[in-house]
Amino acid sequence: MQTHGHWIGGRSIAAERHIPVINPSDGHAFARIARGGQAEIDAAVRAAQAALDGPWGRLSATERGRLLTRLATLIERDAEALAQAESRDVGKPIRQARADATACARYFEFYGSSADKMHGDTIPYADGMTVLTVWEPHGVTGHIVPWNYPMQIVGRSVGAALAMGNACVLKPAEDASLSSLMLAELAAEAGFPEGVWNVVTGLGEEAGAALTAHPGISHVSFTGSPEVGTLVQAAAARNTIPVTLELGGKSPQLVFQDADLDTAAATVMNGIIQNAGQTCSAGSRVLVQAGIFDRFVADLAGRFGRLEAGPAERDLDLGPVVNADQQKRVNGFLDFARNDGLNLAGQGRIASNAPEGGYYVQPTLLADVAPTHRLAQEEVFGPVLTAIRFTDEAEALAIANGTQFGLVAGVWTADIGRAMRLSRGIKVGQVFVNNYGAGGGVELPFGGVKRSGHGREKGFAALAGFASLKTIAIRHG
Repeated sequence: MQTHGHWIGGRSIAAERHIPVINPSDGHAFARIARGGQAEIDAAVRAAQAALDGPWGRLSATERGRLLTRLATLIERDAEALAQAESRDVGKPIRQARADATACARYFEFYGSSADKMHGDTIPYADGMTVLTVWEPHGVTGHIVPWNYPMQIVGRSVGAALAMGNACVLKPAEDASLSSLMLAELAAEAGFPEGVWNVVTGLGEEAGAALTAHPGISHVSFTGSPEVGTLVQAAAARNTIPVTLELGGKSPQLVFQDADLDTAAATVMNGIIQNAGQTCSAGSRVLVQAGIFDRFVADLAGRFGRLEAGPAERDLDLGPVVNADQQKRVNGFLDFARNDGLNLAGQGRIASNAPEGGYYVQPTLLADVAPTHRLAQEEVFGPVLTAIRFTDEAEALAIANGTQFGLVAGVWTADIGRAMRLSRGIKVGQVFVNNYGAGGGVELPFGGVKRSGHGREKGFAALAGFASLKTIAIRHG
């Protein structure tokens, strides 16, 4: 069984304590990762600060960009190894893990080419004075990455932070740390100075808490649950540092009777089963106009009935959920649905030869769910879709906005006026019209409102979040 250490100061650091790495497809441990805490976080922060005070801090934006671009090339070279590790670690079908590796490389390519494009301004002011603005890195940034899309979230978080000249300390989820460690090693191979990119593995309540509270951290980026996000923000507030929080959602897809229903049905289904529904932006609510509700739900039910969950390596429609707790959580929601008499309109199956120890759940479609029911309000984070009936545009908008979340929404209609009204009216960070997700789109700013968090990742907006704007006013006569 392979043992993985921390990555601090450009090298692997052995540990005395370890955490087993479990394969969600069969429930068996296949490796061990280091279990770090305050001491390891402190060492990583000191290594990052030394890099900032040394060679990393002296590089130009163009030179930083070249390193990021070189890293993108190495990720492309090792994409299959990264995908295999993430597929086994997370439990996602291998084709999805391969897509994640491709997206990760694209993030570093994008931020490599963007590093020297963040320009300041000159501001017209009084005669005899020149006023200008410059972007400066925060310093040492802390990154807490969840287990559902480690490669992609490292790419959009760490990539943007490095492009702006920060040095990073990354704490990946204890359920999925392998690809984060592999990426740090590739960064060293690409030529990043020692200490620029550090990885401390361990438990959230130990290593994660130590990272968010450390006085040497100047910005925290966190993706995860609203409950933990609240703790992260409170810890950061004690040091008066900014945070970027991406905290999940209960994202609606609104289907009107004039939509392309075949395309909408296929996209709606994919939007909830991808990565076994363990996606912050999963379209977990489908709002369907009354005139087509029965027909559309019947189509979805047929599609769900053909779904099959099984081991990641079999590359079926979906794999297991990540761990036993997550399996219990999703099945608990399905128990609520049965106990409350909800209409189980369609359900997929678990492959007959799936290992008994794997963390599988059946993809499930629930129909005619009341908008206020907990299955329509709470984030399940599994392959469970609730179908809700509406009559007109006003009711659809009210239902779409009727949760505590606000991350993503989809609108399906041939009426461009309606599409624009709803795009402006739905309280979310992203709206997709007649599509959902736009193929990932590393260029597209991503983030939420309400309990889905604040701040933006992806695109140029992320660069602004990982830097401070300084104003310089010069009197020259």
